[in-house]
Amino acid sequence: MEEFRGESYLSSRKVRFFCLSKVEVYLGFPTPHLLPSSRSKNVDGGGVRGQRHQGGGPAAAAKRKPVFVKVDQLKPGTSGHTLTVKVVSSKTVLQKGRPDSGHLRQTKIAECLVGDETGTIVFTARNEQVDLMTTGTTVILRNAKIDMFKGSMRLAVDKWGRVEVTEPATFAVKEENNLSLIEYELVNVVEE
Repeated sequence: MEEFRGESYLSSRKVRFFCLSKVEVYLGFPTPHLLPSSRSKNVDGGGVRGQRHQGGGPAAAAKRKPVFVKVDQLKPGTSGHTLTVKVVSSKTVLQKGRPDSGHLRQTKIAECLVGDETGTIVFTARNEQVDLMTTGTTVILRNAKIDMFKGSMRLAVDKWGRVEVTEPATFAVKEENNLSLIEYELVNVVEE
């Protein structure tokens, strides 16, 4: 197997690449001469790879359309979910800090039962999210992830996601199918 090691420069950053039998492994940023048809694409580091500059200004970020999933499609250890749910109930489980002191950060955590026409799941709301999650409200959870707590699934939105209040949904929540009541166990499988 022939091995080639080299260095290339891309927008004043040193980029190393290794080519092992026609398989390119990129460490850092892609090198322009290895990208397909890199002449017409933006490779100067000033935007998203594969986008063209519009009118000489900075490249606009390409936004992909969100794929909405239903509650019954959620699985343990997954992330990046976008879903529309109704808040069935909300209960504050932790409130630290005094609301009258402005310099101390107040921490609030609430467990909210949210769902759609396929099922329900417990959503862990933190800080500003607690105020949005009132009973009967319909919200869109963007970039939500599944956290495991004591073997059960919990839905959460961290700093990379967003909770948006939207117009009331027309669906009836199926409360009989609560995914947070299913207990999971992590099993290590050893292949022989």
